[in-house]
Amino acid sequence: MAYAARDDRPADKSARYAEVEAEILAVLDGESNRTAQMATVASMLADAFPVFFWTGFYVVDPDKTDELVVGPYQGTLGCLRIAFGRGVCGTAARDRTTQIVEDVHAFPGHIACDSRSASEIVVPVFDASGALIAVFDVDATEVSAFDAVDAEALERLMARVFAA
Repeated sequence: MAYAARDDRPADKSARYAEVEAEILAVLDGESNRTAQMATVASMLADAFPVFFWTGFYVVDPDKTDELVVGPYQGTLGCLRIAFGRGVCGTAARDRTTQIVEDVHAFPGHIACDSRSASEIVVPVFDASGALIAVFDVDATEVSAFDAVDAEALERLMARVFAA
C-alpha cells in the first residue's frame, strides 16, 4: 500500500505508519547494532512513503558532541556535518524537539543539501538513558508534506527502536 501525501486522509497515513512500524520492528527483532537499525529504518520508511525524497540519520559525533555527522540514509548526497543549532537538523538536535518545516526555503538558515527539497521533518533520536544519539531527517519535494501525524508516528518509532 503506497501513501501519496495529498491523496490520503490522515487516518490512512496513520494506518500506513502503524503497518510499517510493525514490519520494521519484526525485521529488527533481536538486532542490537545501531548502524543496522538505522539503515533498516531509513530504507523501509523510504520505500513505504513515495513522498519521502531523502530519509536518514545524522548521528551525534562522539568526538564533537555539538555536531552531527551523516549516518545511514536513502537519497541523494547528504550534508556530511551539521553543527547543533544550524539548519533544521541542527535545530532539532540543539532543542531536542521535532521540527516540521512546511517550506524549507522560508526556514532561516536552512541548509540546502539538495535544491529539490521543499519541506522537511526532523525527529530527535534518544537512547534508553535519554541521551541524544541522532536526528532522523526526512525531506519531500513538495511543500507541506509533513504534519502532526508524521511527527507522532516517527517519534513513536524512534523510541521503540532506539530507546527500548
